[in-house]
Amino acid sequence: MPPQSLKIDHARYVLTLDRQRRIIQDGAVLVENGRVIRVGKAAELADTRADRVIDGRHLVITPGFFNGHMHISYAHPVRGIFPDEQASPLVHVFNLQAAMLGECVTDQPAPWALPRYPAAEAVARTTSFLTKWNGRLDGRIRAWAMPFSYETCSAGLLETLKHVVDEQHTGLTLHHNSGAKARQESVARHGHTPTAYLESIGVLGPNVLLAHCLGLDEAEIDCIARSGTTVVMCPVTAAKGGRGVPEHGRMPELLARGVRIALGCDSPNNSNHLDMVRTMNMAAIQYKDARQDTRQIPAEAALEMATIHGAEALGLGAELGSIEVGKKADLVAFDVLRPEWQALWNPVNNLVYNADGRSVHTVVIDGRVVVDAYRQTFVDEPRLYARVQEIGERLQARTGISFPRSRWPLN
Repeated sequence: MPPQSLKIDHARYVLTLDRQRRIIQDGAVLVENGRVIRVGKAAELADTRADRVIDGRHLVITPGFFNGHMHISYAHPVRGIFPDEQASPLVHVFNLQAAMLGECVTDQPAPWALPRYPAAEAVARTTSFLTKWNGRLDGRIRAWAMPFSYETCSAGLLETLKHVVDEQHTGLTLHHNSGAKARQESVARHGHTPTAYLESIGVLGPNVLLAHCLGLDEAEIDCIARSGTTVVMCPVTAAKGGRGVPEHGRMPELLARGVRIALGCDSPNNSNHLDMVRTMNMAAIQYKDARQDTRQIPAEAALEMATIHGAEALGLGAELGSIEVGKKADLVAFDVLRPEWQALWNPVNNLVYNADGRSVHTVVIDGRVVVDAYRQTFVDEPRLYARVQEIGERLQARTGISFPRSRWPLN
Protein backbone atom coordinates (compact mmCIF):
# COMPACT_ATOMS: atom_id res chain seq x y z
CA MET A 1 0.00 0.00 0.00
CA PRO A 2 1.31 3.49 -0.80
CA PRO A 3 1.84 5.71 2.25
CA GLN A 4 -0.95 8.07 3.19
CA SER A 5 -0.58 11.71 2.33
CA LEU A 6 0.60 13.62 5.38
CA LYS A 7 0.59 17.24 6.44
CA ILE A 8 2.43 18.74 9.38
CA ASP A 9 0.62 22.00 9.97
CA HIS A 10 1.46 25.15 11.93
CA ALA A 11 4.87 23.84 13.05
CA ARG A 12 6.55 26.13 15.58
CA TYR A 13 9.67 25.98 13.41
CA VAL A 14 10.70 24.02 10.31
CA LEU A 15 14.49 23.78 10.03
CA THR A 16 14.70 23.10 6.29
CA LEU A 17 18.50 22.79 5.88
CA ASP A 18 17.87 23.82 2.27
CA ARG A 19 20.46 25.84 0.34
CA GLN A 20 19.31 29.06 1.97
CA ARG A 21 19.15 27.31 5.37
CA ARG A 22 15.64 28.71 5.84
CA ILE A 23 13.98 28.41 9.25
CA ILE A 24 10.24 28.73 8.75
CA GLN A 25 8.12 29.91 11.68
CA ASP A 26 4.51 28.69 11.72
CA GLY A 27 5.46 26.36 8.90
CA ALA A 28 3.87 23.44 7.11
CA VAL A 29 5.14 20.41 5.22
CA LEU A 30 2.99 18.42 2.79
CA VAL A 31 3.95 14.85 1.87
CA GLU A 32 2.56 12.61 -0.87
CA ASN A 33 3.84 9.24 -2.09
CA GLY A 34 6.70 9.38 0.36
CA ARG A 35 8.09 12.72 -0.83
CA VAL A 36 7.84 16.35 0.17
CA ILE A 37 5.66 18.15 -2.35
CA ARG A 38 5.31 21.52 -0.58
CA VAL A 39 7.02 23.30 2.31
CA GLY A 40 6.41 26.84 3.45
CA LYS A 41 4.35 29.05 5.73
CA ALA A 42 1.21 27.43 7.11
CA ALA A 43 -0.87 30.22 5.58
CA GLU A 44 0.56 29.38 2.13
CA LEU A 45 -0.52 25.74 2.49
CA ALA A 46 -3.87 26.45 4.13
CA ASP A 47 -5.84 25.19 1.14
CA THR A 48 -4.03 21.82 0.97
CA ARG A 49 -5.53 18.61 2.34
CA ALA A 50 -4.01 15.29 3.44
CA ASP A 51 -5.11 11.90 4.74
CA ARG A 52 -3.50 12.74 8.07
CA VAL A 53 -2.75 16.12 9.58
CA ILE A 54 -0.33 16.48 12.50
CA ASP A 55 -0.76 19.56 14.66
CA GLY A 56 2.72 21.08 14.73
CA ARG A 57 2.11 24.05 17.02
CA HIS A 58 4.40 22.56 19.68
CA LEU A 59 6.85 20.87 17.31
CA VAL A 60 10.21 21.73 15.73
CA ILE A 61 10.64 19.82 12.46
CA THR A 62 14.08 18.78 11.17
CA PRO A 63 15.32 16.50 8.40
CA GLY A 64 16.16 12.95 9.40
CA PHE A 65 19.59 12.41 10.94
CA PHE A 66 22.51 10.40 9.57
CA ASN A 67 24.57 8.19 11.87
CA GLY A 68 27.54 7.69 9.60
CA HIS A 69 29.42 5.04 11.58
CA MET A 70 28.07 2.56 14.08
CA HIS A 71 28.43 -1.08 15.11
CA ILE A 72 25.16 -2.78 16.03
CA SER A 73 25.99 -6.50 15.98
CA TYR A 74 26.91 -7.03 19.64
CA ALA A 75 27.13 -3.70 21.40
CA HIS A 76 23.64 -3.20 22.82
CA PRO A 77 23.71 -6.41 24.88
CA VAL A 78 26.99 -5.41 26.55
CA ARG A 79 26.34 -1.69 26.86
CA GLY A 80 28.24 -0.22 29.79
CA ILE A 81 30.18 -3.33 30.88
CA PHE A 82 33.64 -1.85 30.33
CA PRO A 83 34.97 0.06 33.35
CA ASP A 84 36.56 3.46 32.88
CA GLU A 85 40.04 2.16 33.64
CA GLN A 86 39.84 -0.27 30.72
CA ALA A 87 42.27 1.71 28.57
CA SER A 88 41.31 0.00 25.31
CA PRO A 89 38.51 -2.57 25.28
CA LEU A 90 39.08 -3.53 21.65
CA VAL A 91 40.45 -7.03 22.33
CA HIS A 92 37.31 -7.82 24.31
CA VAL A 93 35.10 -5.98 21.82
CA PHE A 94 36.15 -8.11 18.88
CA ASN A 95 36.00 -11.34 20.86
CA LEU A 96 32.40 -10.44 21.70
CA GLN A 97 31.70 -9.49 18.11
CA ALA A 98 33.14 -12.76 16.85
CA ALA A 99 30.59 -14.63 18.98
CA MET A 100 27.73 -13.11 16.93
CA LEU A 101 26.90 -13.03 13.19
CA GLY A 102 28.14 -9.65 12.08
CA GLU A 103 31.33 -9.61 9.97
CA CYS A 104 33.66 -7.42 7.95
CA VAL A 105 36.47 -8.61 5.69
CA THR A 106 40.25 -8.63 6.14
CA ASP A 107 43.04 -10.68 4.63
CA GLN A 108 45.97 -9.67 6.85
CA PRO A 109 46.83 -10.50 10.47
CA ALA A 110 45.32 -8.22 13.10
CA PRO A 111 45.74 -7.84 16.87
CA TRP A 112 42.01 -8.56 17.29
CA ALA A 113 39.65 -11.39 16.44
CA LEU A 114 38.61 -10.12 13.01
CA PRO A 115 37.20 -12.42 10.30
CA ARG A 116 40.09 -13.12 7.90
CA TYR A 117 39.82 -14.75 4.47
CA PRO A 118 42.04 -15.11 1.43
CA ALA A 119 41.61 -11.99 -0.69
CA ALA A 120 39.60 -13.74 -3.38
CA GLU A 121 37.14 -15.12 -0.84
CA ALA A 122 36.88 -11.74 0.88
CA VAL A 123 35.97 -10.15 -2.45
CA ALA A 124 33.45 -12.88 -3.24
CA ARG A 125 31.80 -12.53 0.17
CA THR A 126 31.54 -8.77 -0.19
CA THR A 127 30.21 -8.93 -3.73
CA SER A 128 27.57 -11.44 -2.68
CA PHE A 129 26.57 -9.23 0.26
CA LEU A 130 26.21 -6.18 -1.97
CA THR A 131 24.17 -8.07 -4.55
CA LYS A 132 21.82 -9.47 -1.91
CA TRP A 133 21.17 -6.34 0.13
CA ASN A 134 21.83 -3.16 -1.84
CA GLY A 135 18.57 -1.43 -2.73
CA ARG A 136 16.30 -3.66 -0.62
CA LEU A 137 13.21 -2.28 1.19
CA ASP A 138 12.40 0.12 -1.63
CA GLY A 139 15.92 1.55 -1.55
CA ARG A 140 16.07 2.10 2.21
CA ILE A 141 18.91 -0.41 2.53
CA ARG A 142 22.20 0.62 0.92
CA ALA A 143 24.91 -2.01 1.22
CA TRP A 144 28.56 -0.93 1.25
CA ALA A 145 31.87 -2.76 1.28
CA MET A 146 33.62 -2.73 4.66
CA PRO A 147 37.28 -3.74 4.66
CA PHE A 148 38.21 -3.10 8.26
CA SER A 149 41.24 -0.84 7.81
CA TYR A 150 44.29 -0.29 5.63
CA GLU A 151 46.43 -2.06 8.26
CA THR A 152 44.38 -5.28 8.10
CA CYS A 153 43.79 -5.49 4.35
CA SER A 154 46.23 -5.96 1.49
CA ALA A 155 46.52 -3.39 -1.26
CA GLY A 156 45.08 -5.93 -3.67
CA LEU A 157 41.98 -6.48 -1.53
CA LEU A 158 41.40 -2.76 -1.07
CA GLU A 159 41.87 -2.00 -4.77
CA THR A 160 39.56 -4.80 -5.88
CA LEU A 161 36.81 -3.82 -3.46
CA LYS A 162 37.03 -0.23 -4.69
CA HIS A 163 36.49 -1.50 -8.25
CA VAL A 164 33.53 -3.58 -7.07
CA VAL A 165 31.75 -0.65 -5.42
CA ASP A 166 32.46 1.56 -8.43
CA GLU A 167 30.83 -1.00 -10.71
CA GLN A 168 27.85 -1.50 -8.41
CA HIS A 169 27.40 2.24 -7.78
CA THR A 170 27.69 1.92 -4.03
CA GLY A 171 30.36 2.85 -1.47
CA LEU A 172 33.25 1.65 0.65
CA THR A 173 33.99 2.52 4.26
CA LEU A 174 36.89 1.66 6.55
CA HIS A 175 38.37 2.69 9.86
CA HIS A 176 41.12 5.24 9.37
CA ASN A 177 43.38 7.14 11.73
CA SER A 178 46.86 8.59 11.53
CA GLY A 179 49.30 10.31 13.88
CA ALA A 180 53.07 10.44 14.26
CA LYS A 181 53.51 6.75 15.10
CA ALA A 182 51.07 5.57 12.42
CA ARG A 183 52.78 7.75 9.80
CA GLN A 184 56.21 6.41 10.74
CA GLU A 185 55.02 2.80 10.49
CA SER A 186 53.12 3.39 7.26
CA VAL A 187 56.07 5.11 5.58
CA ALA A 188 58.31 2.21 6.59
CA ARG A 189 55.83 -0.35 5.26
CA HIS A 190 54.31 1.40 2.24
CA GLY A 191 56.46 4.43 1.51
CA HIS A 192 53.52 6.75 2.24
CA THR A 193 51.58 8.15 5.16
CA PRO A 194 48.35 6.24 5.84
CA THR A 195 46.13 8.58 3.82
CA ALA A 196 48.63 9.06 0.99
CA TYR A 197 48.95 5.27 0.79
CA LEU A 198 45.21 4.92 0.19
CA GLU A 199 45.44 7.62 -2.48
CA SER A 200 48.41 5.90 -4.13
CA ILE A 201 46.47 2.65 -4.61
CA GLY A 202 43.32 4.40 -5.81
CA VAL A 203 41.26 3.79 -2.69
CA LEU A 204 40.05 7.33 -2.15
CA GLY A 205 37.20 9.15 -3.85
CA PRO A 206 33.66 10.45 -3.41
CA ASN A 207 32.26 6.99 -2.68
CA VAL A 208 34.80 6.27 0.08
CA LEU A 209 33.96 7.14 3.68
CA LEU A 210 36.81 7.20 6.21
CA ALA A 211 35.73 6.65 9.82
CA HIS A 212 37.27 8.52 12.81
CA CYS A 213 40.15 10.27 10.97
CA LEU A 214 42.07 11.39 14.04
CA GLY A 215 45.71 12.46 13.81
CA LEU A 216 45.77 13.56 10.17
CA ASP A 217 48.49 15.99 9.11
CA GLU A 218 48.03 18.78 6.55
CA ALA A 219 49.24 16.69 3.64
CA GLU A 220 46.76 13.94 4.52
CA ILE A 221 43.94 16.48 4.68
CA ASP A 222 45.04 17.60 1.20
CA CYS A 223 44.69 13.98 -0.04
CA ILE A 224 41.15 13.76 1.28
CA ALA A 225 40.09 17.17 -0.03
CA ARG A 226 41.44 16.82 -3.58
CA SER A 227 40.05 13.29 -4.00
CA GLY A 228 36.55 14.21 -2.81
CA THR A 229 36.72 11.53 -0.13
CA THR A 230 34.23 11.86 2.70
CA VAL A 231 34.78 11.53 6.45
CA VAL A 232 32.71 10.47 9.43
CA MET A 233 33.90 11.59 12.86
CA CYS A 234 32.74 10.10 16.16
CA PRO A 235 33.17 12.87 18.76
CA VAL A 236 31.78 10.99 21.76
CA THR A 237 34.02 7.99 21.13
CA ALA A 238 37.02 10.30 20.80
CA ALA A 239 36.23 11.98 24.12
CA LYS A 240 35.30 8.86 26.10
CA GLY A 241 38.29 6.95 24.77
CA GLY A 242 40.74 9.72 25.68
CA ARG A 243 41.89 9.99 22.06
CA GLY A 244 43.43 13.43 22.54
CA VAL A 245 41.17 15.69 20.49
CA PRO A 246 43.28 18.83 21.22
CA GLU A 247 46.23 17.12 19.53
CA HIS A 248 44.59 14.76 17.05
CA GLY A 249 41.17 16.17 16.20
CA ARG A 250 41.08 17.90 12.80
CA MET A 251 37.40 18.57 12.24
CA PRO A 252 37.81 22.36 11.80
CA GLU A 253 40.60 21.91 9.26
CA LEU A 254 38.63 19.32 7.30
CA LEU A 255 35.57 21.55 7.22
CA ALA A 256 37.67 24.52 6.13
CA ARG A 257 38.90 22.49 3.14
CA GLY A 258 35.33 21.69 2.10
CA VAL A 259 35.47 18.02 3.11
CA ARG A 260 32.01 16.53 3.60
CA ILE A 261 31.80 15.30 7.19
CA ALA A 262 29.13 13.10 8.75
CA LEU A 263 28.81 12.36 12.45
CA GLY A 264 28.77 8.87 13.96
CA CYS A 265 27.99 7.28 17.31
CA ASP A 266 30.34 4.31 16.73
CA SER A 267 28.84 1.81 19.18
CA PRO A 268 27.38 1.63 22.66
CA ASN A 269 30.58 0.12 24.04
CA ASN A 270 32.54 3.21 22.94
CA SER A 271 30.03 6.02 23.28
CA ASN A 272 27.40 4.21 25.36
CA HIS A 273 24.61 5.80 23.36
CA LEU A 274 23.34 6.01 19.79
CA ASP A 275 21.77 9.45 20.19
CA MET A 276 22.57 11.76 17.29
CA VAL A 277 21.41 14.83 19.23
CA ARG A 278 23.96 14.14 21.97
CA THR A 279 26.53 13.47 19.27
CA MET A 280 25.82 16.87 17.69
CA ASN A 281 26.25 18.42 21.13
CA MET A 282 29.67 16.86 21.59
CA ALA A 283 30.76 17.91 18.09
CA ALA A 284 29.77 21.49 18.86
CA ILE A 285 31.42 21.76 22.29
CA GLN A 286 34.47 19.53 21.88
CA TYR A 287 36.51 21.81 19.65
CA LYS A 288 35.57 24.96 21.54
CA ASP A 289 37.37 23.46 24.52
CA ALA A 290 40.16 21.75 22.57
CA ARG A 291 41.10 24.97 20.74
CA GLN A 292 40.00 27.33 23.55
CA ASP A 293 37.99 29.17 20.92
CA THR A 294 34.21 29.45 21.19
CA ARG A 295 33.93 30.18 17.46
CA GLN A 296 34.82 26.58 16.59
CA ILE A 297 32.04 24.31 15.22
CA PRO A 298 28.94 26.46 15.81
CA ALA A 299 25.63 24.75 16.49
CA GLU A 300 24.62 25.25 12.85
CA ALA A 301 27.70 23.35 11.63
CA ALA A 302 26.94 20.44 13.97
CA LEU A 303 23.36 20.26 12.69
CA GLU A 304 24.58 20.35 9.07
CA MET A 305 26.91 17.41 9.70
CA ALA A 306 24.04 15.41 11.19
CA THR A 307 21.68 16.19 8.28
CA ILE A 308 22.55 17.59 4.86
CA HIS A 309 26.31 17.13 5.03
CA GLY A 310 25.85 13.67 6.47
CA ALA A 311 23.56 12.80 3.58
CA GLU A 312 26.11 14.12 1.10
CA ALA A 313 28.92 12.17 2.78
CA LEU A 314 26.90 8.99 2.30
CA GLY A 315 26.07 9.81 -1.32
CA LEU A 316 22.42 10.55 -0.52
CA GLY A 317 22.34 14.34 -0.69
CA ALA A 318 20.09 14.42 -3.76
CA GLU A 319 17.40 12.43 -1.94
CA LEU A 320 17.71 13.21 1.76
CA GLY A 321 19.21 15.51 4.36
CA SER A 322 16.97 18.56 3.92
CA ILE A 323 13.28 19.40 3.77
CA GLU A 324 12.85 20.38 0.13
CA VAL A 325 10.30 19.72 -2.59
CA GLY A 326 11.08 16.45 -4.35
CA LYS A 327 13.16 14.92 -1.60
CA LYS A 328 12.13 11.87 0.38
CA ALA A 329 10.05 12.68 3.44
CA ASP A 330 12.40 11.70 6.27
CA LEU A 331 11.45 14.03 9.12
CA VAL A 332 11.92 14.35 12.87
CA ALA A 333 9.57 16.33 15.10
CA PHE A 334 10.78 17.54 18.51
CA ASP A 335 8.36 18.37 21.30
CA VAL A 336 9.06 21.91 22.51
CA LEU A 337 6.72 21.57 25.48
CA ARG A 338 9.48 19.62 27.23
CA PRO A 339 11.49 21.66 29.76
CA GLU A 340 14.79 21.52 27.84
CA TRP A 341 13.17 23.53 25.04
CA GLN A 342 12.09 26.39 27.30
CA ALA A 343 12.57 29.23 26.76
CA LEU A 344 12.73 28.94 22.98
CA TRP A 345 14.31 31.76 20.97
CA ASN A 346 16.85 30.02 18.74
CA PRO A 347 15.69 26.50 17.76
CA VAL A 348 19.12 25.41 16.49
CA ASN A 349 20.78 26.33 19.77
CA ASN A 350 18.04 24.64 21.79
CA LEU A 351 18.36 21.48 19.72
CA VAL A 352 22.15 21.19 19.79
CA TYR A 353 22.94 22.54 23.27
CA ASN A 354 19.84 21.71 25.33
CA ALA A 355 17.97 18.72 23.94
CA ASP A 356 18.59 15.01 23.47
CA GLY A 357 16.75 12.20 21.74
CA ARG A 358 14.14 11.94 24.48
CA SER A 359 12.29 14.94 23.08
CA VAL A 360 11.68 13.23 19.72
CA HIS A 361 7.91 13.17 19.40
CA THR A 362 7.36 11.92 15.83
CA VAL A 363 9.55 10.32 13.16
CA VAL A 364 8.58 10.00 9.49
CA ILE A 365 10.49 7.74 7.07
CA ASP A 366 9.59 7.67 3.38
CA GLY A 367 6.40 9.51 4.30
CA ARG A 368 5.34 6.90 6.88
CA VAL A 369 4.98 7.72 10.56
CA VAL A 370 7.19 5.21 12.39
CA VAL A 371 7.33 6.95 15.76
CA ASP A 372 3.99 8.43 16.76
CA ALA A 373 3.66 10.53 19.91
CA TYR A 374 6.82 8.92 21.34
CA ARG A 375 5.74 5.34 20.56
CA GLN A 376 7.38 3.20 17.90
CA THR A 377 4.82 1.72 15.52
CA PHE A 378 6.87 -1.30 14.41
CA VAL A 379 8.14 -3.09 17.52
CA ASP A 380 6.96 -4.35 20.91
CA GLU A 381 9.31 -2.23 23.01
CA PRO A 382 9.12 -4.01 26.43
CA ARG A 383 9.61 -7.39 24.77
CA LEU A 384 12.57 -6.09 22.76
CA TYR A 385 14.28 -4.56 25.79
CA ALA A 386 13.92 -7.76 27.79
CA ARG A 387 15.31 -9.74 24.87
CA VAL A 388 18.42 -7.54 24.70
CA GLN A 389 19.09 -8.13 28.40
CA GLU A 390 18.79 -11.91 27.90
CA ILE A 391 21.16 -11.84 24.92
CA GLY A 392 23.68 -9.86 26.94
CA GLU A 393 23.66 -12.31 29.82
CA ARG A 394 24.17 -15.27 27.46
CA LEU A 395 26.84 -13.50 25.44
CA GLN A 396 28.95 -12.75 28.51
CA ALA A 397 28.50 -16.32 29.78
CA ARG A 398 29.44 -17.82 26.40
CA THR A 399 32.59 -15.72 25.93
CA GLY A 400 33.67 -15.44 29.57
CA ILE A 401 34.06 -11.69 29.05
CA SER A 402 32.60 -9.81 31.97
CA PHE A 403 33.60 -7.24 34.54
CA PRO A 404 32.36 -6.37 38.02
CA ARG A 405 29.07 -4.57 37.61
CA SER A 406 30.10 -1.75 39.88
CA ARG A 407 33.12 -0.53 41.82
CA TRP A 408 30.65 0.13 44.61
CA PRO A 409 29.14 -2.82 46.51
CA LEU A 410 25.99 -4.32 44.99
CA ASN A 411 23.87 -5.73 47.81
